[in-house]
Order: sequence, then structure tokens, then C-alpha cells
Amino acid sequence: MKSSNILEGELNKEFQTVAAMVAIYCRKHHGGDALCEQCADLLKYAESKLDGCPYGEAKPTCRKCPIHCYRPEPKEQMRRVMLYAGPRMLLSHPILAIRHLLHERKAVPERFGRKLSNRYRRRAREQGGSH
Repeated sequence: MKSSNILEGELNKEFQTVAAMVAIYCRKHHGGDALCEQCADLLKYAESKLDGCPYGEAKPTCRKCPIHCYRPEPKEQMRRVMLYAGPRMLLSHPILAIRHLLHERKAVPERFGRKLSNRYRRRAREQGGSH
């Protein structure tokens, strides 16, 4: 299962779920065992959006999020990926699928901000916690 080198905790679990969905979609629509360039770019884009999410680890699922951070084209690509791969996740990655379904039921947190993002916390750690 693909993990992120920059994300932690719940955001990394979210990334693993997205990576599994993209792999299912790519394998069926583009062939091969490895991700095609288009799907690899989409996954990298998703990782960058998770990294900068102002909700941090309390991030709601994208469907419930009031902040629409994806540009229109990648948003449509991810929508197609999720429509195809979502139902198939129960067979190939049942734990990730059930976690995602449970996560969908959580309320959207009221608190968010730049300092909650994974990117902000990661950079603060890299700079020795000077923030």
C-alpha cells in the first residue's frame, strides 16, 4: 500500500485510500501495474492538497468539505476515479473502504486554519520548531 513521505496520521491514511482508488482506476482504464503519468500526476496533486489542507488531521472528506481546493480539471478526474473505484474498494481494500465510509459520517469541524495544515507543521519541525 502506497504511503506518503510528507503526510502523517489521518492525512496519510486518506492518501493511502486515494492512492488505492487511483491504482484501481488506472489499472482498468490505462492498463499496466504501475500508474500512468496522468494518474501519477493526479495522485501527486492530491498529496499536495492534503498537505496544505487547513483542517489538518481533522480534515473532512472532500465531498463534505466547504473549501473546494481542487482546480476544475483535477476535480473532475478525481470524481471519475472515485465513482469507478469507490465501490470496488470493498473487494480489494475493505479496511480502507470502511474507514472512508465511517469518515464520511463525521461532521465538518468548525475550526480550521493555516497553522493546522500538515505543511505548516512539517515546515515548523524542519526549521527546529521556531514557529
